[in-house]
Amino acid sequence: MEDWDISKPPAPLPSINLTRLGPGFSFLLLLSRRGQGPGLILLVPNTDHSLDIIDGVPSPLIKWAEEGYSVVELQEQALAGVSGHDAFTIALDALAASKDCDNGKIGLIGMSISPSAGARLPRACTLAAHPILCHLAGTRPKPQSRQTSQPSSKYYYPTAKSFLFAAPFTDDFLYGPESISQTHSLSFLKPLMAGPYFDLEIIWDEHTFYEFTDRSVEHTMSTMVAQPYVKHVPTLTGGIGRESLTHCYRHNFIFNNSADTEIELISRSLGIDRVIDVFIFKFAHEWELDWLIRGDRLHHEHISWDQGTVLAHLGLIPAYLPFPCPLPDDRRVEYRVPVCGIGTAEKLRDHTVVPSNQLFEYKVREYLEEPQDSEMRNARS
Repeated sequence: MEDWDISKPPAPLPSINLTRLGPGFSFLLLLSRRGQGPGLILLVPNTDHSLDIIDGVPSPLIKWAEEGYSVVELQEQALAGVSGHDAFTIALDALAASKDCDNGKIGLIGMSISPSAGARLPRACTLAAHPILCHLAGTRPKPQSRQTSQPSSKYYYPTAKSFLFAAPFTDDFLYGPESISQTHSLSFLKPLMAGPYFDLEIIWDEHTFYEFTDRSVEHTMSTMVAQPYVKHVPTLTGGIGRESLTHCYRHNFIFNNSADTEIELISRSLGIDRVIDVFIFKFAHEWELDWLIRGDRLHHEHISWDQGTVLAHLGLIPAYLPFPCPLPDDRRVEYRVPVCGIGTAEKLRDHTVVPSNQLFEYKVREYLEEPQDSEMRNARS
């Protein structure tokens, strides 16, 4: 934490260092603060978007560089335009000559089906049975256990129409399945390539320190990738891209939180590429909080909370609301709103302090006055 000092300039974003090796043939140095990492060869469809990030979705070349790999991208045109093993040989030579590739281990990711790709692999890459991970469009043929001890593994994606579900900027791209496949790929590659591993807890704690303690927009943004996004699910606030997110942080978030804001961590789950926190967010409601009502930098944040609990705790939701559907004999009933308020936070902290299953006792009740009168009566109670 001694290095987390807003009196010092924020860490600069890594610059794009791209070398064009030929038509459809590029070499991008890693985009992480570490400065060194393994090499990767990426087989992709022909594209004009190698360096693009569109609506928060980075190209495969950018994404894997942000994960800490130096990446050679081979498009289909590159394989078609180079004879024999030359395409892969040039790629391997470029990675071997780079001072940013640190351990001599190189991975291969195929997002394109090229008939000649397998035949063009250099002999050095085909002598041993290397572990292979397959991401397959469609449903699994039949239920079966996944044999993780075997050199090959398969994951199926039922909503995918083709292998291009993981290729951004194509018609068959699917954001959710691609994200899942990325996590599977990282879990598969990192043990085989000795990383790169990052201390995600330190990265996340640094981000939240600048966000809630030192309260620096510039330093908070320096912990994130070039084009990050944040979404607060219940209120659909946040931002996609650096400009939009910086505006939200500056005008709606970082300086809008009360001085006594405190995060009480309840549990933390760590994945290969994510941190999942469950916490109690404590603050004095002193002014309007309008936001409430990839690698060693953060790519995105998904933040959710129970908005009903917030409204109940603030006294902004009635205990009963009119049942909206017609009933026999024109009966008028109202239902107890299944929201618990501050009791949810208390039980999250200590499961013994609030009895369980009290909502099972909630009932409907008849009323005689007009619905709007009932709402006002309950709001006052």
